[in-house]
Amino acid sequence: MAVKKLAALAQNSRLAIFRLLVQSGPDGLCAGDIGARLKVSPATLSFHLKELNNAGLVRPRQEGRFVYYAPDFNQMNALLAFLTENCCGGVPCDTASACPPPASTPASSRKTSS
Repeated sequence: MAVKKLAALAQNSRLAIFRLLVQSGPDGLCAGDIGARLKVSPATLSFHLKELNNAGLVRPRQEGRFVYYAPDFNQMNALLAFLTENCCGGVPCDTASACPPPASTPASSRKTSS
């Protein structure tokens, strides 16, 4: 299932839509508001929201004549957990010190050729 979610997010418009929905919180946004904020036509937006829904990353809900889309935080967190499950060589780490970058060699100690 991770491949399907990653494939859905591997497109600029869908990634922008998903990020906007994540920023909006668990209530999500009306499809019209998403389109207006991202300047996406209704037909294009409908296509991208369908792809995100099929990947399990968003949940639509009907309220009257409006459709609201909200991020599925459980699915998002499951994807993040999958991507980081072997982080730091499989040793549990906290987010504050997670996977520090490898130590770089200071410029003064590098060998130079003459």
